[in-house]
Amino acid sequence: MIERESMPCDVVVVGGGPAGLAAAIKLKQINADLEVIVLEKGSEIGAHILSGAVVDPKALDELLPEWREQGCPMAETPVTDNWHWVLSKTGKTSLPHAIMPPLMGNDGCYTGSLGNMTRWLAEQAEGLGVMVFPGFPAADVILDDEGRVAGVITQDMGIAADGSHKGDYTPGMEIHAKYTVLAEGARGNLTKRMKAKFDLEANCQPQVYGLGIKELWDIDPKKHKPGRVIHTQGWPLTESESWGGGFLYHQANGQVALGFVTALDYKNPWVSPYQEFQRWKNHPAIRDYLEGGKRVSYGARAINEGGWQSVPKLAFPGGALIGCAAGFVNVPRIKGSHTAMKSGMLAAESIAAAIAAGHEKTELMDYDTAVRSSWIADELKKVQNAQPAVAKYGGDIGTVLAGIDMWMRTLKIGLPISMKHKPDYSYTGRADLYPKIDYPKPDGVITFDKLTNVAYSYTNHAEDQPVHLQVGDRELQRASELEVYGGPSARYCPAGVYEWLTDEKTGEPKFQINSQNCVHCKTCDIKDPNQNINWVTPEGGGGPNYPNM
Repeated sequence: MIERESMPCDVVVVGGGPAGLAAAIKLKQINADLEVIVLEKGSEIGAHILSGAVVDPKALDELLPEWREQGCPMAETPVTDNWHWVLSKTGKTSLPHAIMPPLMGNDGCYTGSLGNMTRWLAEQAEGLGVMVFPGFPAADVILDDEGRVAGVITQDMGIAADGSHKGDYTPGMEIHAKYTVLAEGARGNLTKRMKAKFDLEANCQPQVYGLGIKELWDIDPKKHKPGRVIHTQGWPLTESESWGGGFLYHQANGQVALGFVTALDYKNPWVSPYQEFQRWKNHPAIRDYLEGGKRVSYGARAINEGGWQSVPKLAFPGGALIGCAAGFVNVPRIKGSHTAMKSGMLAAESIAAAIAAGHEKTELMDYDTAVRSSWIADELKKVQNAQPAVAKYGGDIGTVLAGIDMWMRTLKIGLPISMKHKPDYSYTGRADLYPKIDYPKPDGVITFDKLTNVAYSYTNHAEDQPVHLQVGDRELQRASELEVYGGPSARYCPAGVYEWLTDEKTGEPKFQINSQNCVHCKTCDIKDPNQNINWVTPEGGGGPNYPNM
């Protein structure tokens, strides 16, 4: 048994993103005497935050009504111009705003760095007395004698790759809490385990995901239109029968955030979401903005796309799921920070009331009920069939059906149908059934190779530590992932983590894991066709260090 130091508190929040910090702030607003701890695996708050982002300020207005006057960086650039393009290989068609449901508009929204907004939220939390600890991943949960969650254990530090203890070995700390809030983002390690332990997904559809890949560019000042928001769909994913879309947001300081989301239910195992993003940048309408500019940052992250029908039970004995750990992204709007923050606020209200009543480690079903009767539910129910309609019927027909469904739900006309999901990995087809895709070589000006771009994510992991990408069965990986599916891990990973090489001694295929490249997107955990790769937390502070993302 490892001897560990321990720290008691009222509430421990796992994850220093918008949801976790909103929960912490709300707890202290309700009861300043509560001891609240926020654990963040990144080297600093915001280091692992990746989003477009166009932010609906609805939750911010509720939590901190004076945020615009208090120096929040998101207030710098209100949305002024909103476009939605359907792309062909060389052309584009603008969808008229009049045919789109009102919820698809961006009036009153802001565009900027969600990472910087999160850093600002952390300052507000600390000003209220919240203890914020970056560089401390939560690696495990503490269970009491009754099987209730009683806190978490932070990641051990100073363990060598072979499992031995190095000279600077420090065991993780036990954080004992009356309530534990999981705000890990999409596909969190502890969230996945608590969903399984407490069967939280028994009455919902499986969660499905997209992979969002983003670059930040300084562009020619003559081309910069502060507040302009552009979304695209169609090409290039139409050529591989995949679906998703791009975005290009004109933000502060002469920069544009551009990115591409590929739904991870694609069938062709030769598809590379990273390469599709690079192709998209060469579309004339996109390239025009980038020519004469300079890429300054890169990153990638999985995004929840399951919608309302994939929201699990939100409470378990001793804790709750909030934000993207639960899955509150509005897929058609490409927004989730406002719903994530609101869920954190509702969880905080439930926890504060429970502690005030003398309770601890109870199942917070009033929180679950509150979410399901909140504006989170109202918003997500309107779009609940958008993702599965496109997934089932394709980009053209599916978009039309999704639009009709959203309009009818907006007008409160019938349609009690809730379409279903299948896990993303289950769609992956055999390699011999699909044509290989010959992606163009990068030009080093507009398009780039993976490893060059990963350098712009400022990713770093301590040397000589256990690989945090755990392969359950190496033989299965070779016999199935490689021989049946053609080794898609080398293509779905946006950071060059996985390679299939030839062993020089035996001549046999060798599965190479370059874990130092990992940007913590979690795609491997989601898309591996055999669910044979398990993403766990690496040593604290490891991973990307996103600036202004």
